[in-house]
Amino acid sequence: MAELLFETYGIPSVGMCSYSKFYLKLLVHHRHPVAFGVDAAFSYKYNQQLGICDKDGLAISAGLTTSHVIPFVSGEPVFESCCRTNVGGYHVTDYLKQLLSLKYPHHMSSITWEKAEDLKMEHCYVAQDYASEVRLFQKGDNEAEEKSICWQLPWIPPPTEAPPSEEEIARKAAIKEKQGQRLREMAAAKKSSRIMELETELQGLEFLLQQLEHVQESDIPSFLSETGYVSKQEIESAIVRVTQSLRKVKGEQVEMEEKTEPLTTEKYPLIDVPDNMLSPDQLKEKRRQLFLKTTSEGRQRAKQKRFEEELERERKNQQDEEKRLENPELYLEQLHAKHRELSEKVEQRKRLKTNGSRSNGNQNLSGGVGRGERLNAAQKERMRLLTTAAFDRGKGEDTFGAREEDWQLYKLMSKDNDDDDDGPDEDEAELARITSRLQDIDPLFVPKLDVIPVQAVTELPKFRPLTKEDFQIVLGVERIRCPEILFQPNMVGVDQAGLDEMVGVSIRRLPTKGNGLEERITSSILMTGGSCLFPGMAERLEVGIRMIRPFESPIRVVRASDPILDAWRGAAAYAAGAQFSVQTFSREDYYEKGEDWLRKYQLRVLQPMIVILLSNQSIRFS
Repeated sequence: MAELLFETYGIPSVGMCSYSKFYLKLLVHHRHPVAFGVDAAFSYKYNQQLGICDKDGLAISAGLTTSHVIPFVSGEPVFESCCRTNVGGYHVTDYLKQLLSLKYPHHMSSITWEKAEDLKMEHCYVAQDYASEVRLFQKGDNEAEEKSICWQLPWIPPPTEAPPSEEEIARKAAIKEKQGQRLREMAAAKKSSRIMELETELQGLEFLLQQLEHVQESDIPSFLSETGYVSKQEIESAIVRVTQSLRKVKGEQVEMEEKTEPLTTEKYPLIDVPDNMLSPDQLKEKRRQLFLKTTSEGRQRAKQKRFEEELERERKNQQDEEKRLENPELYLEQLHAKHRELSEKVEQRKRLKTNGSRSNGNQNLSGGVGRGERLNAAQKERMRLLTTAAFDRGKGEDTFGAREEDWQLYKLMSKDNDDDDDGPDEDEAELARITSRLQDIDPLFVPKLDVIPVQAVTELPKFRPLTKEDFQIVLGVERIRCPEILFQPNMVGVDQAGLDEMVGVSIRRLPTKGNGLEERITSSILMTGGSCLFPGMAERLEVGIRMIRPFESPIRVVRASDPILDAWRGAAAYAAGAQFSVQTFSREDYYEKGEDWLRKYQLRVLQPMIVILLSNQSIRFS
């Protein structure tokens, strides 16, 4: 630095003072003497003149990038006992910016470094008990809300739409009516076209039926070969179907006419024919007709059974309604009891079906039962039919499945048998009826859901307009977490001592002890630097130092009159003194004695931030 000042900028002399880049341009222009020094030392000397601190004391300088503790004995700094930590106000600001950016990632553009610095100086404070203060914010009660600060970002409310006028409502109604009239006209045209198609089809079928009456019985197959129909009964069924469709389109009430099923001998002509009178292909067709006849009758029985069950359910509901009108409270209580009884019964049956049951008084050791014991009636009937079909060919050989027709038969059996016996039993049907009844008459009834997992339906996120709260940044625990790194640097990954621990390290490094020197030093602890402006800093330092000092040791922590500018004022006073001229090292001495002599001349030089001062000049800050 001396070489740069002497040879490049032509400074007349260099001595023991302080340095700052801010004043370098002024100094070079005026060619004034320059001195090197330590900012915290000048701040302590200046506040000592004001009577804030004593000759024996300690200076705690919390600067921008580093923090220092310098002990003073008889008004002189003891640099051998200094202590430094590479954490300062810059790290506090950067930590606050990181926390807010992680908390509000959609507002990162608004959380600039300059804004984080302003928020730090305005709202951050040092907690006296950091752990208890953090727990307070974790609870989130009223006290935590009172300590939280809200920063409102610029937000423009969306424009509110004015309600439509009567003319606008009338105009929209007219447009809607016009569109409705157009749709009605289109529907009427489509209905008319459909009626014409059905009438034409009906006339064609009736004409075909009339022509069929004049055809001989032996010529019917050849006559119908070009029409797409195979029998007279199929034409009659088509006429009935088209007639019902025509009535439905015209809006007439369709009467539920019972379909006249053709005679069994007409529909399945090979069933009653002996097997010895049939060819192999006819035998195959006979088996198919027999199977179709059996499954068709089964479907009819199941349909009739469902119809009877529906009638029975309506009858029971009517009887229950009469009972409810007689005594509603008693009826509701009985209905709940019946629901609980049936629920337990059905659940027990399901458990037995899944886990198995006792057989002959002995529990199955495997925890379940064989497959044959768990099959329901429909599955057993299907297996019986498959077994019969497999060994029906004679010779006792299982050749079922060797031909394509066998698999067609398997598909029919699998499809038709499910309709016969897979329905719910009587208890489950009654439980469903009672559950539906309770849902209708008891608003407090909550049915028990089945444990069958239901695939969740993914709902699309609903659009929500942004409000004023979406543009707010709340500073809660960040107000105390950021300044805490001055006392716990390990929070930001710096494995060094905090401010309170640095005081103990500096006191232990004192070369001379005794005669109450340590007590006098701890009785005059001065805080300087921009980071000591946090509220609660003095109290927290006093608590931390008291924990590392003996019991009832005198401890007094004071803050500098102006923590930011006292270093410059102290250096300016030093440069204005009479001893300044004799403590400088001139350019002539530098050229004559060299820089090695300058190294010996610098008796007390420290690494931290340096300030450059004007000799016999005063600088006014804007």
